[in-house]
Amino acid sequence: MGLAQTISMIISVVAVFGCAEANTIRGQASIIDGDTIEIHGTRIRLHGIDTPESSQWCSDENSTQYRCGRDAAFALDDAIGNRVVSCVGNNTDRYGRIIAVCSVGAVDLNEYLVRAGFAVAYRKYSSDYISAEQEARAAARGLWRGAFEMPWDWRHNQ
Repeated sequence: MGLAQTISMIISVVAVFGCAEANTIRGQASIIDGDTIEIHGTRIRLHGIDTPESSQWCSDENSTQYRCGRDAAFALDDAIGNRVVSCVGNNTDRYGRIIAVCSVGAVDLNEYLVRAGFAVAYRKYSSDYISAEQEARAAARGLWRGAFEMPWDWRHNQ
């Protein structure tokens, strides 16, 4: 391999890893709502999931009303605690938020919220979390233990 080829390969490797790193945000997260966090002043929307809005109400297995959007935000806060969150994403939404998969250690927070029943798979944008949603639904976890309006329908009707 000649010098020019070696330099070209090094530049390519640096560009690839540099881009991957540029799309990663790490730090302490503030919870905005069940599917949005903020790290270092950057708003991040969790990819492929949707949670009820903060003011949205659902009903449990006894038809008792509860604030399911608030519960989703609390669940996300509990999952994160004081630990560092790492988010990887490439795109932004219409509000300028980065769309990302976020994790604490080895735990994919997006998947955790769906599997625990605090969020649903946002099929309009991704099929990544459909199996986690099916598991939560079959086990009657979280939202699936009672009745609720899909978050996108609830927003549309407000």
